[in-house]
Amino acid sequence: MSSVFEGYERQYCELSANLSATCAAAGALNGEQKKQQISEIKAGIDDAEALIRKMDLEARSLQANIKAVLLAKLREYKSDLNNIKSTVKKIESGNFNPSARDELLESGMTDVMTASADQRERLMMATERLNKSGDRIKDSRRTMLESEEIGASILQDLHSQRQSLLHAGDTLHGVDNNIGKSKKILSNMSRRMNKNKWIISIITAILVFVIILILYFKLSK
Repeated sequence: MSSVFEGYERQYCELSANLSATCAAAGALNGEQKKQQISEIKAGIDDAEALIRKMDLEARSLQANIKAVLLAKLREYKSDLNNIKSTVKKIESGNFNPSARDELLESGMTDVMTASADQRERLMMATERLNKSGDRIKDSRRTMLESEEIGASILQDLHSQRQSLLHAGDTLHGVDNNIGKSKKILSNMSRRMNKNKWIISIITAILVFVIILILYFKLSK
């Protein structure tokens, strides 16, 4: 059922009940009071017709199965409004009798009671829907809080992992620096060893040359 249609329907039922009661009261009046009452009734009929047009437009915009039900209701409302128009004509012409007035009053009271019952039923349904919506909101809020807690825990874990990675990065950077220094030391040691090898080779060659000279001089004597 369309909530828009229900709103128009509620307004029409209240207006129709008031028009029926006003017609019954107008039938007992005379003179200017009667004319004024009839004028108010006609203004109410115009409002009722406007509501019926709105309901008709809303009903025709809905699905076929729902539209059929609502259009059937509209036919009843149109028939009800035509009866009120006929009653107004009788009141204007003076053909409105007391028994018809009593029937109209009874019909008006029935319409009021029906409208009130419908309103109570709709109110109960709306309250039930509101309670269900409230429960869904509570469930959604609880889920959201649980999600926030999980998210906070994940963020905390990610922060810890980030700190561990930063610390590991610093450690690796320190290891790289130490490796670089070790390479420089080894390079220096290698150069020194090579230099020492040349020096030792030169000293050895000099010593061999000196020994040869000594042996030569000794043997030559």
